[in-house]
Amino acid sequence: MIRIYIVRHGIKEKAVGDVPITLEGTKQAQLTGQYLKTIPLTAIISSQLRRAAETAQYISLASNVNVTVDHRLRERANWGDLLGQTFDEFVEMWDKCTREPDYIPPVGDSAKQACERFSSLLTELVHNYPSGSNIVVVTHGGLITDYLTNTFLESDLNRFHANFIEKQSGLVPECSITELIYENNSFSLVQFASVEHLHNESMQR
Repeated sequence: MIRIYIVRHGIKEKAVGDVPITLEGTKQAQLTGQYLKTIPLTAIISSQLRRAAETAQYISLASNVNVTVDHRLRERANWGDLLGQTFDEFVEMWDKCTREPDYIPPVGDSAKQACERFSSLLTELVHNYPSGSNIVVVTHGGLITDYLTNTFLESDLNRFHANFIEKQSGLVPECSITELIYENNSFSLVQFASVEHLHNESMQR
């Protein structure tokens, strides 16, 4: 059995481009690192985008495990990738991709394409690491739900949140942890978007 801990990056600055995490996002990343250091981590894999990479570094500092960057963990699309695109235009494009998983936007990937590259990474990880490994993947909220909604049955997802597919865009808080288990040649979803570790008083002392 292999456990995959999928972490969304900390709260980011609200600006165009490849933005960093905020002070609050830094605190979230530190708390996430404090929680994950209680688990014997095998590897930490991160998106190259700054908000994810910075979050991963705080987890790395706490666990003393190096970070590997993998471009397959980038977000479906990032505001600023398309020259001259306003934020409202970006949101409109994003929402269309969410509603229509096969729609390929003028920049970035369709939801299904994003799922496919994330799936390829997960498949690679479980074949490269031995049973008993605990792997942290630091990525983006959209990619997490792109993977889940295009991989698992809607009925399975609705066990974690009613109307999962319809509500997906608002379901993954910053620095939440989603846990997968790989066993018997298949993945199962055992925890979705947990933020309990961010509210644990003992970790904040």
